[in-house]
Amino acid sequence: MLQKLRKKDQKGFTLIELMIVIAIIGILAAIAIPNFLAYRTRGQNASAKSAAKNFYNTAMAYFADTTTTTTRVAPQDEEGGYQLDTSLTIAASDLIDDGDGTVSQSAAMTFNYTGSATTYTLYTDGQISPQ
Repeated sequence: MLQKLRKKDQKGFTLIELMIVIAIIGILAAIAIPNFLAYRTRGQNASAKSAAKNFYNTAMAYFADTTTTTTRVAPQDEEGGYQLDTSLTIAASDLIDDGDGTVSQSAAMTFNYTGSATTYTLYTDGQISPQ
């Protein structure tokens, strides 16, 4: 059938063939792009949750190594070896060790990856919400 549309000795693709290929690419893109965005958001949320856990673990190790009576650690200080991710938004707060093993906070510490709607809150016992 397509051979009838072509004149003798003509090479190349017909307009119908090109339109079919473009339609197939459009269908594949319509399926793939939303999936990619969902994967990226899940990865960003996992990164924010991981940053909260890493900060807590780093702060606890710093408290164990420090012998002063009151010690404060904030993510922005990079004390104890914690490296702040530039694409992570952390509500300013710090963990406080009173020297007797009790850890407190001046305010709730929240971690949010730039571009993600989910915010994770770090509590003094190491729990992170939302799970």
